[in-house]
Amino acid sequence: MSLVTLLPFIVLIGAMFLMTRSAKKKQQQAVDMRNQMQPGSGVRTIGGMYATVKEVNEDTVLLDAGPGVDLLFAKNSIGAVLSDDEYNRIVHGIEHDLKSDLVPDDASSLTKTDEPADDAAASDDKPVDLGKKDADEPSTPAAAKADEAPSTSAEADEEPSTPTGAKADEEPKKTDGESDAK
Repeated sequence: MSLVTLLPFIVLIGAMFLMTRSAKKKQQQAVDMRNQMQPGSGVRTIGGMYATVKEVNEDTVLLDAGPGVDLLFAKNSIGAVLSDDEYNRIVHGIEHDLKSDLVPDDASSLTKTDEPADDAAASDDKPVDLGKKDADEPSTPAAAKADEAPSTSAEADEEPSTPTGAKADEEPKKTDGESDAK
């Protein structure tokens, strides 16, 4: 046989050797991690349960899952041994350095001004109306009050007052809740 026909088989055997080697390396790291468990360590099982190691035996681990709850697990069922900071963050919600991550309640501290938010809102800037308006409607507050619907049937028969600059024979625009039925 020539080298060209043997080359695919050699490459395949080499790839299998490398894959098994990396898998064995990962298995050995997991065994070392499980052997380094000590009472008081925080762990996560392969099922996703977080607990504290109470006692370590040759093949088993006694875990404290809560007050008065001791569970016996096989050593192989421990998925990860966690650091104290990581265990406290996950289980108890305790962050190590929370002070640097705080978001202020007042937006003025984000803009680096000495003026509090109440003073900024009380400035003499004209308020912005974010309401939806048609292009042909006047934008005065008096026109908005004139377009309101009459509240009684006697007032509905009367012709509504017209805003300044509007035509008298134009029908008022309907708003939500108004109808032509009487």
